[in-house]
Amino acid sequence: MTTVKDMLATYPADLGDVDREKLTHCIEECIACAQACTACADACLSEGMVGDLTKCIRTDMDCADICTATAAVLSRHTGYDANITRAILQACATACKACGDECASHAPMHEHCRLCAEACRSCEQACNELLQALG
Repeated sequence: MTTVKDMLATYPADLGDVDREKLTHCIEECIACAQACTACADACLSEGMVGDLTKCIRTDMDCADICTATAAVLSRHTGYDANITRAILQACATACKACGDECASHAPMHEHCRLCAEACRSCEQACNELLQALG
């Protein structure tokens, strides 16, 4: 079991009809993507041609912040508001798509960008799958 799954299992109230597997997966993907984006932005800052990576760094940082916020919102269930959950999942999927696209454009030259693009694509997919499950 993962920590995310363990914590969801200890929640004392009913989580309703939410698909726990999709919820767990999405939280884990958001956390992983935030870490990848943070590390990618930092690696970009260490590149000799940092000026060419300005948009990538900004997109990485935005995506990391949005993924972190999404994981936090998805981890809270007291006073649940489906509209807020849907909105943040949509924002996260959008940020992940933008960051994934930007990092993919640098992937041929920078392995950190390739890895970050993969994390972004995976998180985007997890957000979209949870959105669909929520209806």
